[in-house]
Amino acid sequence: METELRADTPPRPQYASLSDAWEQPDGAIPLNGLIERQQFPPWLTALFGIFLALILFHFIVGPIATFGILMAQGIPPMEVLNSLETVIAENAKPLLIANTIGQVLALALPFLIIAGWHSRKKWAFLRFRTPNWSLVGLSVFGLVGLTPIAWWLGNLNAQIPLPDAIRQLEESQLELIEQVLQQDLGLVFSLAVMALTPAICEEILFRGYLQRQFERAMGVLPAIVLIGVIFGFFHLRFTQVIPLSVIGIYLAYITWRSGSLWLAIIIHFANNAFAVCLGIYLSGQSDVTLEELERMQVPVPALIAGFLILAAVLYMMEKIARDRIGAAGNAAPVVS
Repeated sequence: METELRADTPPRPQYASLSDAWEQPDGAIPLNGLIERQQFPPWLTALFGIFLALILFHFIVGPIATFGILMAQGIPPMEVLNSLETVIAENAKPLLIANTIGQVLALALPFLIIAGWHSRKKWAFLRFRTPNWSLVGLSVFGLVGLTPIAWWLGNLNAQIPLPDAIRQLEESQLELIEQVLQQDLGLVFSLAVMALTPAICEEILFRGYLQRQFERAMGVLPAIVLIGVIFGFFHLRFTQVIPLSVIGIYLAYITWRSGSLWLAIIIHFANNAFAVCLGIYLSGQSDVTLEELERMQVPVPALIAGFLILAAVLYMMEKIARDRIGAAGNAAPVVS
């Protein structure tokens, strides 16, 4: 009778798996979550993710956190709407805290949950795994080479004709950023809310969830380029969308090539931290503004050195990654 009962027991369901050469021991991540059981196509869930992040951050969580914190400071909503610049200048720290709350609740937490609906191994799905420290060092060195390239591309981007309304909006954004940086917020606090939090939250969304889904939908190379461009436009700085997109492409590449989201988080933080420190320094100077700094020309030798450094870093990363994957017994992935 016991044998018959065991024979009548339905077989365990077989789930599809996601190929990932960095996942040990078999190079596969099970796709056994709720979303995968419903067989939603990856491109659809990626587009839904972009829409969800925009709605949550810009229209729900962000505004609620902002107005909630300001009202707790005794500032009525109508005063915020009528004198936004003054409110920002006088309440920089509470507003940065509100923005941090918005990023955590709208960009990071939802997609940590959604990743679990794709796979019970959600951390592997998002590529949260210990990085190879040689690749970390190379990625940092690559950022050094990428910085003058991005600066040069920013100068080219600024020459593209744009409506006056967009340019005026960006000028006002830079003025507000300068006002915030002029406040005595403390370096640790500024780095935490303006560098570390965006690095973690944006990377969970872009290189963690969206890149993984676009890779499944269209292959590695198109996904790397697409997620970089989406990242560039997400920041709503149209005079800098080209360099932001290139930085996004670099972050997407090092995430895929290393198999670890931590590389993108580290490089994203380093890039933001440099910008914050530079902005704080310039806020104490009367002769140079952030807008003037963005328009400064990059010396040709620095630009050439940047290209050479970046090319060398990409070559070394390819070699180290392929050797490491091959030593682990999984086939080294190629860009396709």
